[in-house]
Amino acid sequence: MQGAELAELSIFLTVAQLQSFSKAAVERGVAPSAISHAIRKLEQRVGVRLFHRTTRSVALTEAGQRFLADLKPAFGQIGTALDTLNLYRDTPFGTVRVNLPTAIAPFVLRDVMGPLLVQNPGLRLDVVATDRLIDIVEEGFDAGIRFGERLSQDMVAVRIRPTLRFAVVASPAYLARTGRKLPKKPADLKQHECIRYRFPSGAIFNWEFARHGERLEVEVKGPLTLDGQELMVAAALQGCGLAYVWDHRVTDHLRDGTLLRCLDEWCAPEDGLHLYYPSHRHVSAGLKALLAMLRAYGPADERQKYCEDP
Repeated sequence: MQGAELAELSIFLTVAQLQSFSKAAVERGVAPSAISHAIRKLEQRVGVRLFHRTTRSVALTEAGQRFLADLKPAFGQIGTALDTLNLYRDTPFGTVRVNLPTAIAPFVLRDVMGPLLVQNPGLRLDVVATDRLIDIVEEGFDAGIRFGERLSQDMVAVRIRPTLRFAVVASPAYLARTGRKLPKKPADLKQHECIRYRFPSGAIFNWEFARHGERLEVEVKGPLTLDGQELMVAAALQGCGLAYVWDHRVTDHLRDGTLLRCLDEWCAPEDGLHLYYPSHRHVSAGLKALLAMLRAYGPADERQKYCEDP
């Protein structure tokens, strides 16, 4: 098999996984026309149409679905073979694909990306941040990062960060505009305008609280619904209402007084962040390098506690 034919098969896998020619072009760093050309050549070579195409969507034909089912394990074996070679190298090489929630991506990766790539020049890091729950095996990721209680049992999980906390915040401008006081208990939120968060599925997130073993969920109301915490913080600063966001996103604003914290005793810590990967796969040198870097840049008092080898 020629190199060009292998490239066409790899492009086919990318388009099939992303269900989009344009997204596949972004993923591979090429023009969309190059993706279309490669798929067209592949279909001509095999004599079968692999995709249904419209101006708005791309979907696998029945033949394409069967081809994907047969091809994906083969490329997985190629990836495993390349990963195995890492065992004989001083430095990792190849690509490590990682998925994690959008809201925590800056907190987890901000200080890690530069040192990781500088110390491992043969390594490429491909990060997809999304709040959509995905199957990392099905979508071709080497690992994911989530909270411990949301992991399935067939995954190996390694803790990389201690517990995190949510914070309920409001701006002085909001309190002045509405004439209301900061809530003292979750039930008081019913009297406030709240900035709601929408999941990619369309569901609205209920604010979660816990204290002394008591757990509550509050369905908040408000004129503004957003799908990202960065915008939620900006809206809170502009006096749009109360926001329920990760504590680390508002540290500076709490310090300078542009946001005020409330319900602090009800904001219980979440389980720590874990990097997880399929139990049936060995850990590549690239993934080990990422894991070591994530641990190295964790809080000092947690580094020793969570330094077991995967």
